Order: sequence, then structure tokens, then C-alpha cells
Amino acid sequence: MNHPALSPLAATPQWEDADTFYEQLLDAHAGLSAEASALLNARLILVLAHQIGRRDVLAACIEAARLPG
Repeated sequence: MNHPALSPLAATPQWEDADTFYEQLLDAHAGLSAEASALLNARLILVLAHQIGRRDVLAACIEAARLPG
């Protein structure tokens, strides 16, 4: 990531087991309505943000998520 606003983000992948995480995420959404799924995503974002904690990193994450692609 070469965007200046993203500088606090790790430049190399930090995944321990990306496939397992993705499977767990899909399983968590299984059977949920669109509204319940959106609420799960919102709660998950807040829990993950709490774990990250640093405002500069969180701001860079928001900026990265807004980038196309």
C-alpha cells in the first residue's frame, strides 16, 4: 500500500490462517437475514476496532476500505 494515509498499516500480510477466518466469517452469517448480517458486521467491526485501538491505524483502515477494488 503506497497511499500516504495508509502508512500505519502493515505492508506485509499478517494472516495466520486466512482461509479459516473467511470460513468462520461465512459460517457466522449463515442463516441470518440481511439486517441481522449487517448488525453482525457492525458488531464485528467494533470488536476488531477495540482490539486495534490506535486511532491512526483505524483511520488508515477506513481509508483503505474506501479505496476501489
